[in-house]
Amino acid sequence: QVQLVESGGDLVQPGGSLKLSCAASGSISSINAMGWYRQAPGKQRDMVATFTTVGSTNYADSVKGRFVISRDNAKNTVYLQMNNLKPEDTAVYYCNAIVLLPRVRYEYWGQGTQVTVSS
Repeated sequence: QVQLVESGGDLVQPGGSLKLSCAASGSISSINAMGWYRQAPGKQRDMVATFTTVGSTNYADSVKGRFVISRDNAKNTVYLQMNNLKPEDTAVYYCNAIVLLPRVRYEYWGQGTQVTVSS
């Protein structure tokens, strides 16, 4: 089992910055990939930024050049630095972790943290 707890969401003005954190606990060593997704009201949940199973990073086109995903392995924490925020970045941001076992794929989600970009 893996538990994920996000923090850092807030109300911010357009052009501002926020840094989200996702603290992982439980079977940390079993995690193969982690990342951030977001879901705006009435829309599907979309990938924002992830560390892939081979350790590379992947970003949605809409956030490239503005968002940076990073991690601190000593703290079992993944971060999302968000710069130059736009109103369309408003959403609930979810942390995601994937565990791959022979013939089985587990997916874990945090509870989400609200990011609102508005003047």
